[in-house]
Amino acid sequence: MFTGIIEELAVVTNIVKNGENIDISVKSAITNELKIDQSVAHNGVCLTVVSIDGEEYTVTAIKETLDKTAIGSLQIGDEINLERAMKMGTRLDGHIVQGHVDQTGICKNIAEEDGSWRFTFTYDASKNNVTIEKGSITIDGTSLTVVDSKKDEFSVAIIPYTYQHTRFKNYRIGDEVNLEFDVIGKYVARLLELHK
Repeated sequence: MFTGIIEELAVVTNIVKNGENIDISVKSAITNELKIDQSVAHNGVCLTVVSIDGEEYTVTAIKETLDKTAIGSLQIGDEINLERAMKMGTRLDGHIVQGHVDQTGICKNIAEEDGSWRFTFTYDASKNNVTIEKGSITIDGTSLTVVDSKKDEFSVAIIPYTYQHTRFKNYRIGDEVNLEFDVIGKYVARLLELHK
């Protein structure tokens, strides 16, 4: 379980194909605090630490993860959003994030506003995921509030701190991102679907 509050922007140092899986090595300032078998969200994708070597650690993304997320498009040198699993008994500053990506989306527009940025993303609405204005959305692991919501797109407003300390400063129009929709909204949508 995560909160969507990014702890660090780390760097991908190596990617090795391992059958249908890939092993991703990451250089991070928090590596010395990690342990093998620990869950860490990488751009919102919950992956397990399988080895640690100095300042670097490695996780494995299986075919299922590669098929459903944008994690397979990472390249050596890319910056990646990191968040360790939340601790019980501390503040939940973002929202409830599972680290289970629902689908990917595409950055449709980036508009610089007076002191902030508005990012618009599109997604495949046929997968029955929904957003609502003022609802929660997780983009590459970052907990955000939806500003505008349509059937197959939404926008979020990004403050300067978030822009500088997450992957948002690197996004370009056309980039693919990982989306995790609000867990409560997913349950409501599923219940409505079952009652039809």
